[in-house]
Amino acid sequence: MNLEGKVAVVTGGAMGNGKGIVEVLTKYQAEVIILDKAKELMDTVSDLTSKGFKVTGYQVDISNKESIIAAFDEIRKKYSKIDILVNNAGICKLESFDTMSDELRDLHFNINIKGTWDVTKIFLPMLRASKKASIINLSSVTGELVADPGEVAYATTKAALIGFTKALAREEVENGIRVNAILPGYIETPMVKGMAKESNASNPDSVIKGIADAIPMHRLGTITELGELAAFLASDLSSYITGSSIVIDGGSTLPETVSMGV
Repeated sequence: MNLEGKVAVVTGGAMGNGKGIVEVLTKYQAEVIILDKAKELMDTVSDLTSKGFKVTGYQVDISNKESIIAAFDEIRKKYSKIDILVNNAGICKLESFDTMSDELRDLHFNINIKGTWDVTKIFLPMLRASKKASIINLSSVTGELVADPGEVAYATTKAALIGFTKALAREEVENGIRVNAILPGYIETPMVKGMAKESNASNPDSVIKGIADAIPMHRLGTITELGELAAFLASDLSSYITGSSIVIDGGSTLPETVSMGV
């Protein structure tokens, strides 16, 4: 894969899945702009620039539209187009449906759905200017294929991104924009570790081990493996793929039951 000369915007690229995506995109010579509100943002930028990669970062809270617009105004002064947009930023806070507050529900909706919507719409003119752009939305196997207790808000938002992906792909194909979704299973990220701690604060490692044991590959995925898939969807190698949802989960959604068979 060769992404030389391409400019990418990655939301939530300071850590976790987003950082893995940024690292792989830069490996293939893309210039990457990270939008993130995490304190780790500048550390990630400094680390990658020290290795010779072209990376810049903007402190952006994607649940705040004005924050996105402010970054966009700065970015369009430096670039005439954006070739790749990776909508990775998202949250998952475990809480059962009957006890979840409206505030926590709205936090999921504002970041996972509205944030992705706003970033995409604001950057759309620069993506259209590419004439050959790729939008990659990070959905999840959760919501579309599976769900566990406490994931109602998260599952709802991630399933919504599938519809967003398909409808936007149909609308923007005439503008040379491909739109696809990645559906990760369990990837070893701070989010997954945080969810494990929410499930068992005294022994979160046991939760991670239980997850890995239930996956046919018997391990969690890595952020690099996820990044390689994103780079493929960003590259010309996937030029005939749009409106698709691609699962990367080590086979975790394959078992029909946990007890049938030998």
